[in-house]
Amino acid sequence: MKLITAIIRPFKLDEVREALGEVGVSGLTVTEVKGFGRQKGHTELYRGAEYVVDFLPKLKVETAVTDAMYDAAVEAIARAAGTGKVGDGKLFVTELHQVIRIRTGEVDADAL
Repeated sequence: MKLITAIIRPFKLDEVREALGEVGVSGLTVTEVKGFGRQKGHTELYRGAEYVVDFLPKLKVETAVTDAMYDAAVEAIARAAGTGKVGDGKLFVTELHQVIRIRTGEVDADAL
């Protein structure tokens, strides 16, 4: 099993959610985050003064998938979240050793 963590642009959330649903991913967690990478922030003009915005608003989307669904899920996120421009985000994949559904006690793939 894998945990896929995607840092994406906020306006891409609906597209990513729909793409994951199409490949059979049933659950995800979304967190509002701020950060920067190669994009390095940007400047904004407010009431005639220029301000540097170092940290840009992003969304962190996390989903746990079986090994069989992993390739399809990663491809779906990359396709849906991409614009081809700097700042599209990143995908991080980590191995999950065990998943337990608290309510029923189901483990691993049954808990997903």
